[in-house]
Amino acid sequence: MTVSLQLYSMRDVADQIALLSKLPAMGITKVEGYGGVYNDPKAYRAAMDANGITMPSGHMGLDDIESDFDATMSIVRAMGMQHVYAPYLEEKDRPTTADGYIDLAKRLNSASLRYAEQGISFGWHNHDFEFFALPDASIPMDILLEHAPDIKWEADLAWIVRGGRDPLDYIARYGSRITAIHVKDIAKAGTNLEQDGWSDLGAGILDWSAYLKACHAQSSDLIYALEHDKPSDPIAYATRSAAAFKALWETING
Repeated sequence: MTVSLQLYSMRDVADQIALLSKLPAMGITKVEGYGGVYNDPKAYRAAMDANGITMPSGHMGLDDIESDFDATMSIVRAMGMQHVYAPYLEEKDRPTTADGYIDLAKRLNSASLRYAEQGISFGWHNHDFEFFALPDASIPMDILLEHAPDIKWEADLAWIVRGGRDPLDYIARYGSRITAIHVKDIAKAGTNLEQDGWSDLGAGILDWSAYLKACHAQSSDLIYALEHDKPSDPIAYATRSAAAFKALWETING
């Protein structure tokens, strides 16, 4: 088990390098990268090393992967990643039919094979739109996993809930494809509106005890990346959520 922090959650911290020195005191020594920290990979890696931080996984846009694969690999090598996840599609780029998602699955599978040649695991990170039924009643996430047999999955369970589906069902059906989990919470209805309805881990409505048990039953070698899409106080969020995750993990593992 690896607990990590998705750095997108911390994007509003003014000094991203100084931030790294604060993470170990929170119990966080692993991070998940995204585009905002890739501008100078060597300098960022040096700062990670100086603070005992590693980056086992990171996000890379599919367009970036397809347009300049070697550039993404340069970042992967510099940061020391073992896992890459394509994180998102803008609404204008999302398929609207099953055939469109099959084509996307083929693109993802091709990317996965290229990374595999370099010894790197590749997968998809979901939001909610992959769980909204298409006109033929098919579910995009199912199509992606079925038609891209070589990709892994970073399952964002809170987005599955927002997509109207049951995370436990998806963990049971596709647990063998999951290599990472995004761990975040949904606030009670009508609250935390300035944070887009998200909350610190353990302060929301999701049954993370059940989710973590189900995930751990599938694999003992998952990355659990703490995330909040719009925290009002990123440092406080990370501190509280890291402590909440530790308490949850100790509870479910005795």
